[in-house]
Amino acid sequence: MSERVAGGGRAGGPAGSPRVVIADDQALVRSGFRMILAAGGIEVVGEAADGAEAVEAVRRLRPDVALMDIRMPGMDGLEATRRVLEHSPECRVLMLTTFDLDRYVYAALAAGASGFLLKDVTPEHLVAAVRLVDTGDALLAPSITRRLVERFAATDATATAGPPAIHRDLAGLTPREREVLTLMGRGLSNSEIAAALTLSEATVKTHAAHVFGKLGLRDRAQAVVLAYETGLVKPGG
Repeated sequence: MSERVAGGGRAGGPAGSPRVVIADDQALVRSGFRMILAAGGIEVVGEAADGAEAVEAVRRLRPDVALMDIRMPGMDGLEATRRVLEHSPECRVLMLTTFDLDRYVYAALAAGASGFLLKDVTPEHLVAAVRLVDTGDALLAPSITRRLVERFAATDATATAGPPAIHRDLAGLTPREREVLTLMGRGLSNSEIAAALTLSEATVKTHAAHVFGKLGLRDRAQAVVLAYETGLVKPGG
C-alpha cells in the first residue's frame, strides 16, 4: 500500500482550500504533483499507486478532489472513478493522461469525471485546475471537448467495458434550455452561446444551471456527453 496520509476528514486543509488525493502508479509523478500543490496552498491528504488504493483513499479521507491517472496496473483510473463517484459523489475527479486524445477520457467523463489534465501540465495550471473543479465547474476547453467526444462517442460502447454513459429524458427541458444544451454539446463556451442566442452570459448561465438541475448532471462535462448520448448532437453535426 503506497498511500501516504497527510491528514483525515475535511477539517485538515486551510480554510477554502481543496483537499486532494493523488492516484498515479509513478512515484515521481505523485511526488512532483504533491510539491506543486503544496506550493500553491493546496493540501494533499493521500496518495495511491493504483485504482483500488485510490478508491480506498477517497473512501477514508473524503478529499474534495482526486487527481486520477487513467492508466494504472490492476484497477485502472476509469473503473476507480466509477467506484469513487458511487460512494463519494461529492468528490471531484480530474483525470490525468499522457495524450490529449486518450480514448478512455470520454468514458471517464461519462462516468462523472469533471475534466482531464495532461501530465505535462504547468504548475500554475495544475493548481488552477484543482481549485476550478473544487468550485463545481468542469475543466474542459470547449474545442478539446468537442474533438474528444466526436472522436469517441460513436465507438465508446465497444471500446470500453462497464455500464453505458448517462441517459436522461430531455422532455422536461424548455425549448431554450434544449438550445443551450445543444450548443454546449457542440463545444461553445457560455459567451459564445450568449452571442449565438442573443442573450446575456448571465442568462445563459441560468439556463445551464436549470439544465443541470433538471437532468441531474454534475457539471458541463456530463452535459456535453449527454448531448451526444441522447442524439441531441451528432458527431460532425
